Amino acid sequence: MTNFIPIFPLGIVVYPGENLNLHIFEPRYKQLITECNEQKKPFGIPTVLENKMQDFGSLVTISEISKVYDNGEMDIKTKGERVFRVLEVIKEVPDKLYSGAIVNYPDTHERGNIELMRKVMAGIRDLHKLLKVTKEFDKPDDEIRCYEVAHHIGLSLEEEYELLGLLDERQRQEYLKRHLTKVIPMVAGLEQLKEKIGRASCR
Repeated sequence: MTNFIPIFPLGIVVYPGENLNLHIFEPRYKQLITECNEQKKPFGIPTVLENKMQDFGSLVTISEISKVYDNGEMDIKTKGERVFRVLEVIKEVPDKLYSGAIVNYPDTHERGNIELMRKVMAGIRDLHKLLKVTKEFDKPDDEIRCYEVAHHIGLSLEEEYELLGLLDERQRQEYLKRHLTKVIPMVAGLEQLKEKIGRASCR
């Protein structure tokens, strides 16, 4: 299935199911949000890396326009719905300030490996413990999807985008597991170094 969607390119990765607050100030995006809200239509947020719009992004719906300022700027709440791939960018849309794209919606195969996800979640908790960070996840480990935890393990923007482009949950689970296997020893080593320096007496 392909269709046309208005696009709002940003230097972030939005995952399906994610809630995202945005402040809208550019005239083209004020027009985009106003029209999408009035027509109850979604729009796309393709990821921008190094000033270049990438092929993958997420379709989002507007949950609420929280505030409209005197100058027309807006605070809005949105929710990620599904991953899309850009087939063609339509830079000039008739009578519109914003651009659009022809996109399709690849199947993201949501069934993962339960045991693998439990290992990922155990790794996330180990990382958070080392960092002295407290985060509560409101589902049992075997019901959590990678999209729901990807922002919570210190991935770079490029890595978050790589994850968005993985179209099978088992691939995403392996990706997060590899990242955690790499980063946890690094963080643990830094903590040991901090303790060693803290114990050293001034000479």
